Amino acid sequence: MTTTHAFWLAGRQATGEGTFEVHHPWDGTVVAEVSVPTEAQVEEAVAAAAAVAGEFAATPAHVRATALDHVSKRLAERTEEIARLITAENGKPIKWARGEVGRAVSVFRWAAEEARRTNGETQRLDTDAGGTGRFAITRRFPRGAVLGIAPFNFPLNLVAHKVAPAIAVGAPIILKPAPATPLSALVLGEILAETDLPAGSWSVLPVPNDRMPALVKDERLPVISFTGSDKVGYQILDSVPRKHCTLELGGNAAAVVLADWSSEQDLEWAATRIATFANYQGGQSCISVQRVVADASVYDRLVEKVVPRVGAQVTGDPSDDSVDVGPLVNEDAAKRVESWVDEAVAAGARLLAGGKREGATYAPTVLADVPADVTLSCEEVFGPVLTLARVDGTDAAFAAVNDSKYGLQAGIFTHDVRTAFRAHRELEVGGVIVGDVPSYRADQMPYGGAKQSGVGREGVRYAMEDYTYERVLVLTGLDL
Repeated sequence: MTTTHAFWLAGRQATGEGTFEVHHPWDGTVVAEVSVPTEAQVEEAVAAAAAVAGEFAATPAHVRATALDHVSKRLAERTEEIARLITAENGKPIKWARGEVGRAVSVFRWAAEEARRTNGETQRLDTDAGGTGRFAITRRFPRGAVLGIAPFNFPLNLVAHKVAPAIAVGAPIILKPAPATPLSALVLGEILAETDLPAGSWSVLPVPNDRMPALVKDERLPVISFTGSDKVGYQILDSVPRKHCTLELGGNAAAVVLADWSSEQDLEWAATRIATFANYQGGQSCISVQRVVADASVYDRLVEKVVPRVGAQVTGDPSDDSVDVGPLVNEDAAKRVESWVDEAVAAGARLLAGGKREGATYAPTVLADVPADVTLSCEEVFGPVLTLARVDGTDAAFAAVNDSKYGLQAGIFTHDVRTAFRAHRELEVGGVIVGDVPSYRADQMPYGGAKQSGVGREGVRYAMEDYTYERVLVLTGLDL
């Protein structure tokens, strides 16, 4: 019999009146049953977060930092257990799940460090006569309680990116995990419950998506941090124009291989990285390589290396250590990817590898000559699909990158530092990765997009800034 998992209400375990099942994407088996909070329990959690906001903001830095250190330590101790849970609920291969836990360990560690060193700024104001004897101290204070809405593709680490910065600044957080993957967040709740954080400062509420709008509009939650599709993200933004929203949305990330990246060693590296990171997490990453834009002088040689490497990606049971690519989150997601690829092929694209679906698994796929107006060219595929395009020169390559409504990250394979700086200046993206694919993310760096890839930034310190505002204190009558 499946055990029903409780949720976390204002720091304590609770159960509601209904339940839902979590299924393993690989074989559809029931992994767990999760209790659903009632409307009254959601109200209790929000009221508790609002009530404790002043107390939590005033907690000493060492209290928050100690709690964050504890979470980091306990995640590390439970790495294999939690990685297996991620694989069971999400379907990502176990080797990538272990990496996700490791990243979450670091996120909480960095948050602890930032909580200890966030000191504010000072200014002397007697630079003008009217400021004689005056001195300013500027510190940051929480905007209020945070509603964190997490996606399915990184069910622990993207939860960490919402919870850890909130705790670091002393902002209460209501976490809504993705209905498909709530189990990692519930385990995080177990660990948070071991700390001395004040009651009400955090809750983990696995409510269905159709109940999200009421939470979004609740005025007691002035900050919203959402990661997911651009469609849902902008619905949230449009529905609460006076709230502070951080939106980490979609992308169709490009890897650009320029003419100077031409040695055998160069192309071997680029092909290996492209093949790996077009397919890691089943392509279900906002910065997965979706587009390769290669200079005509290296295009044919690159294709010869990329296609067999994509074909060599091992698909299968994600609990197997040898598997590179597991299933998508469900069969409907795989069917959608299949329909986009079929549309592109029908419109004239050449299928070089893959193109086959079996249940929720879609084979790692490569296409060339994809028409610019098909869905695959315009939208985020969120699956293990890679398109190849030939261009003449850097101007055309950069224009191709910018020819998208998205702008999350881009990878530029070049040895020329001037070209690297030009890419940084001209590419309409949130991050430019030189010498590697766009899929590289260090969790402490600012992460977010331009255009329809979102607003605001994650990365621990940058999220802490998003959750807070500056408040200045002016002292008068001082001898400076």
